[in-house]
Amino acid sequence: MTTLQDALAQGKSTLGYPNVRSAQLDAQVLLCHVLEIERATLYAYPEREISPLQEQQYFTLITRRKLHEPVAYLTGHKEFYGLDFYVNKQVLIPRPETELLVETALEVIKPSIASGYVPVVADIGTGSGAIPIAIAIEEPRLPYIYASDISSDALEIAHINCQRHHVTERVRLLQGDLVSLLPEPVDLLLANLPYVGTDEMDSLAPDVRLYEPYEALFSGPDGLNLLRRLGEEVHRCSVLKPAGVLLLEIGYQQREQLTHLLQEIWPNATITCRQDNAGFDRILQVETFKN
Repeated sequence: MTTLQDALAQGKSTLGYPNVRSAQLDAQVLLCHVLEIERATLYAYPEREISPLQEQQYFTLITRRKLHEPVAYLTGHKEFYGLDFYVNKQVLIPRPETELLVETALEVIKPSIASGYVPVVADIGTGSGAIPIAIAIEEPRLPYIYASDISSDALEIAHINCQRHHVTERVRLLQGDLVSLLPEPVDLLLANLPYVGTDEMDSLAPDVRLYEPYEALFSGPDGLNLLRRLGEEVHRCSVLKPAGVLLLEIGYQQREQLTHLLQEIWPNATITCRQDNAGFDRILQVETFKN
């Protein structure tokens, strides 16, 4: 019989660099997933034996991981903002840098509610629903938040996650293109839309390029097609209330182009940029709209 220690060693060897940089961690996560145990158990009971069925399941996942399939898709789990989300190949895997979008949104929402005004909030391109769900949980005083996506498959995943986190009544899912189905003007509009350029496709890690949904990653040659459309539609449809705020997650090389574009749409807006933990430009905040 194969022990935990043996399985981990074989899994790490199979995944070994240069195939997968995080071979040891991935082998641990996949074995814990198959056995439904915590990682601490691997260290505490290395001599514990696994069944032939468990061994088969584990090495099937190891083989798939060797082909660069993301661990989050293999396990169906991804942690975001301290919460566990279900993900599959229909949705983009939530990124750590996107937590800054949630953090920035909460810095707008919380003071507003504390002052007695409850803002109307919407998330565009919600995917797995990680952003609005995290906001709803972190700010229970917010009665509801709209979350839209053009993909019905993505919204099915978002609905599962809303159920998992008990916010189905507060996160209002809408299927539609950008802001087309928002039923009312909003005070805060968030968007983590596709912003990778097709010109960058070959530079992406195979985990991303081969497995994550194309339509959730790419947006024209420079990655700005959807962000341009969003800015134009928000302005044309008067989606934002007076003094509304727009928060956009952006690519690390897009700040200058997007700032220029948005200032053409809202000449008197205040536009600031926040950097992620790696020091890259990540969140554009556009406020004080005056047409």
